Amino acid sequence: MINRTNFKRRILVVDDEPLVLQTLTLLLRVDGHSVVPAASGSEALLLFQPGEFDLVFTDYVMPLMNGDKLAAEIKRRAPTQPVIAITAYTEELRRVPVPWFDCHIGKPFELKQLRDLIQQYSPTPG
Repeated sequence: MINRTNFKRRILVVDDEPLVLQTLTLLLRVDGHSVVPAASGSEALLLFQPGEFDLVFTDYVMPLMNGDKLAAEIKRRAPTQPVIAITAYTEELRRVPVPWFDCHIGKPFELKQLRDLIQQYSPTPG
């Protein structure tokens, strides 16, 4: 039997802030996950293929393509793909929820919150 906490995921991480992208990538890799970083929504769409990722974390506010537009396109390509927003705009998302996000997490966040979301929103093998 596979322990959920030991199951390693393939995760697409999208953030336009280099330090946030590097930090999130490092945190996830330390936990043993395979992480593909993208610095923009358009880069993420070039990297995204249905079935390739267990989970997508994306910043909400980014230049050219916000996370909601990215999430909408990902859901168009793969309707069951979990997409989680990482944002400093949690109040805005509470007032006006974005249907393309499965949930959101506020910046700053604790590592435990991130780990809990990974377990909650990514599948475990059969």
